[in-house]
Amino acid sequence: MKRIAIIFSLWLISLIVVIIWTYENPENIEYLKNYIKKNKEIKAEKIDPNEEKIVANSFLVKLSKIVSLSEKTAFIFYPDKEEQFDPKKLVIYSQNGFVMKNLKSTKIKLPKEFTLQRNGGLKTVIFTEDKSFGFLSAKKNNCYYAAIVDLANGNEVFKSKCLPEIPKNIDFNGLGSSNLHVNKKIYLAVGTPEKHASKNSLLAQDPNSIFGKILEIEIKSIQNNIIEPIVFTSGHRVPQGLAKLDGNLFNVEHGPKGGDEINKLEKGNNYGWPIVSYGTNYLKDSGGDGKSYKINHSVNKFKEPLFAFVPSIGISSLNNCPKVLIEYYKTPCLLALSLRGNNLRTGKSLIIFLLNNEMKKINSIEKIYLGNLKLRHFVTNKRNELYEDKNGNIYISADKKGIYRINFSNFR
Repeated sequence: MKRIAIIFSLWLISLIVVIIWTYENPENIEYLKNYIKKNKEIKAEKIDPNEEKIVANSFLVKLSKIVSLSEKTAFIFYPDKEEQFDPKKLVIYSQNGFVMKNLKSTKIKLPKEFTLQRNGGLKTVIFTEDKSFGFLSAKKNNCYYAAIVDLANGNEVFKSKCLPEIPKNIDFNGLGSSNLHVNKKIYLAVGTPEKHASKNSLLAQDPNSIFGKILEIEIKSIQNNIIEPIVFTSGHRVPQGLAKLDGNLFNVEHGPKGGDEINKLEKGNNYGWPIVSYGTNYLKDSGGDGKSYKINHSVNKFKEPLFAFVPSIGISSLNNCPKVLIEYYKTPCLLALSLRGNNLRTGKSLIIFLLNNEMKKINSIEKIYLGNLKLRHFVTNKRNELYEDKNGNIYISADKKGIYRINFSNFR
């Protein structure tokens, strides 16, 4: 009996020590969790499609899961244009640092500074003629930063300055990111890795910082591992998607507690974050004051968004509409995905933006609710242009769920 009491006492003391250590060292706990995650292989499995039919306003949407996937995606491309789709030809990059080809995953060679702490990870992949680069979060000692890495050898070819905030106020979800090829340039979207109203948000107005900007990079320079980004636009919070439509650039981005935006991008424009927004600051227990932001863009000489979503829908990727929708609507058309919400009004939807011919105004928006899926990326080519198979199907990813095929039919 005495022996049992001693064993129990030792167990209880050990438990108390672990609890105290965990409380006092949250960074170490996060490090251990992310070490496991960084070495967790992305798992994928081809499955027999189970088609779901969704009735939109004027057509039918057929949604079919074709590949089961265990991780969040960073970029997905399909190498062959308009041929019979084969899931094994998908090339899928995951945020925890793996690439999957032929439904088999391999760990990407990344620098030791690559971190998943503070919701970090591989955010997007940039392709040139014969090279690939990853845009990711990194940490060296107490310096958290963003970097562009040559994926052939894991070398950093560009790195930002250290973020000014203490670690608990850094959230790399705010890094957002997407990239787009236009002519001989690459446009890279970089958000502000902030934890609700932190100093990092102010970087969006700092002309010497890459954060909160759409950057312009010459393809020739990145091909030669010389990256000298130019600020194309500023005042962005969490830019998620970029698209080109008839020579015009657009982006979508997250606002704070509402105020997700779609913007038409023009060089030199400032979109106002964190001074103006249609969103609301987070509550005090989350680091904010719970007050609304100023929303008068014009008085402050900021560019007004084409549209702001209140409440937030967690808007994610943006791309051109597929041919079948362009032919049906006969007007400029963009397609977006969303990550949050639980009904038709608030999100987890496929979103169609119909613009006027001058592309200065959105005439109408249709949300097609696709169920309880966090919709992350479109399947594209290496230039981030929408991939369509020969049957007019498009493909999207949903966080830790899989790859889905979307078909539009029965137009009225």
